[in-house]
Amino acid sequence: MPFGFYIIMAAQFFSSLADNALLIAAIASLALIDSPAWLTPMLKLFFTISYVMLAPFVGAFADALPKGHVMFISNAIKVAGCLMMLFGVHPLIAYGVVGLGAAAYSPAKYGILTEYLPHHKLVTANGWMEGLTVGSIILGTVLGGAMISETFSSKVLQIDVPYLESGIDTAPEIAITLIVVFYVIAAIFNLYVPNTGIDHKLTRKNPVYLVKDFAHCLRLLWGDKLGQISLATTTLFWGAGATLQFIVLKWAEIALGYTLSQSTVLQGITAIGIAVGAVIAARTIPLHHAVRVLPVGIAMGIITIGMIFVRDIYVAMAMMLLIGALAGFFVVPMNALLQHRGHILMGAGHSIAVQNFNENLNILMMLGIYALLIKLEFSIYTMITLFGLFVAVTMALVRNRHQSNVRGGNMPQIPADAQH
Repeated sequence: MPFGFYIIMAAQFFSSLADNALLIAAIASLALIDSPAWLTPMLKLFFTISYVMLAPFVGAFADALPKGHVMFISNAIKVAGCLMMLFGVHPLIAYGVVGLGAAAYSPAKYGILTEYLPHHKLVTANGWMEGLTVGSIILGTVLGGAMISETFSSKVLQIDVPYLESGIDTAPEIAITLIVVFYVIAAIFNLYVPNTGIDHKLTRKNPVYLVKDFAHCLRLLWGDKLGQISLATTTLFWGAGATLQFIVLKWAEIALGYTLSQSTVLQGITAIGIAVGAVIAARTIPLHHAVRVLPVGIAMGIITIGMIFVRDIYVAMAMMLLIGALAGFFVVPMNALLQHRGHILMGAGHSIAVQNFNENLNILMMLGIYALLIKLEFSIYTMITLFGLFVAVTMALVRNRHQSNVRGGNMPQIPADAQH
C-alpha cells in the first residue's frame, strides 16, 4: 500500500477512538448532573439523527471538496462539540454536534479509498478500514471507561501545575479534555491526506434534485430481491447493536453490581467477539452463499435472552463474546452482499448513503423505544427478553421473505467468484 493509505488509516483510527471514548464520558456527564436514566440512550439518538437528516446531502458535500479537507472540517466540528460539553452545554446537545461531524466524515473516509487506490486493492483497503474501526471501538470504549474511573481521575487531579488553574475538577471533564487531544491528532493526520487530483465540481447542487435522487436509490435497493434482504439484515444489526450497547451497561450494573467504568469492559469483549465472528465469516462464507447465515441472526436473538440468568462475571464475559461472534458472523456476509448489489444497481457512493440512512434510522427507532421502556420503568430483564425476541422474530421474518423471493423466481445471480 502507498504511504498515504496509512495516513488515512491513522486519521480514521484516532477519530473513531475519540467517538467511542466520548460516548462513555457523555454518559458519565449525564450521571454527574443526575439526569433521569431514560436520557442515557438519547445520547446515541442525538448523535445519530444527523446521519438520517443529512443522508441525501453529505455525499454531495464529500464530493465538493478534496476528501482530506472534508475530514479535517468534520473533525473540527467534533472538537467543537467536545468543547461545548466541557464548558457546560448539555451533553445531549454537545454530543449531537459531534454526530453532525461524524455524519459528514463517513462518506469522505470511504470515498478517499476509491479515489486514491486502484480497484484491485479496494477489498484489502476496506478490510483494513473495518479492522481498525473495530479496534478503535474496543480500545475507545475501554479507554473511556478507564478515564472516568475514580482511580484515574484522582491521580490526574493530584497533578498540580503552578500558576495554572484549569477549572477541570471532575472525571468526565478530564476524559473529555483528553478526547479533544485524540480529535486534534486525527485532524493533524487529515492535513496530510493525499490530494488525489480529482475534479470536485458537482454536476448537480439543487437540494430538491439530491433528495429525489436519494429517494429513487432507496426504492431501487429495497425493491431488489437480494438487496432488500441484505439491507434489512444490516439495518437490524446496527439498530440492535446500538441498543445492546446500553442494555449491557445497565445489565452489568443490576446483575453484576458493576460501575459504569467496569461495565465498559463487557462492551469491549462484545466488540472482540464481533471481530472474531467477522474473520471466521470472511474466511468461510463466499458471497454467493451469504444468505445462508440468516439463521445465525435468529440464534443470536434467542441466546441474548439467556443474559437474564447470568450472575457470574466469567459466564457474562463468555456470553458477550459468543453474542458478539454470532453478530459478526452473520452481518459480514450480508454487508458484503449489500455492497455488491448496491454497486451493481446504483454505484457504491449512493449505496453507502442509502445503507447509512436505513441503519441509522433504525438506531433512532430502537433507542427511542428503549428510552421509553426505561421511562415506563420496565425492568432490565424484561427489556432483555423483549430485545432478544424482537431480534429472533425479525430475523425469522427476513428469512421467510427470502424463501418467498426464491419461490417466486427471477432471483439475481451472484457469480461464484464475485468480490465484496
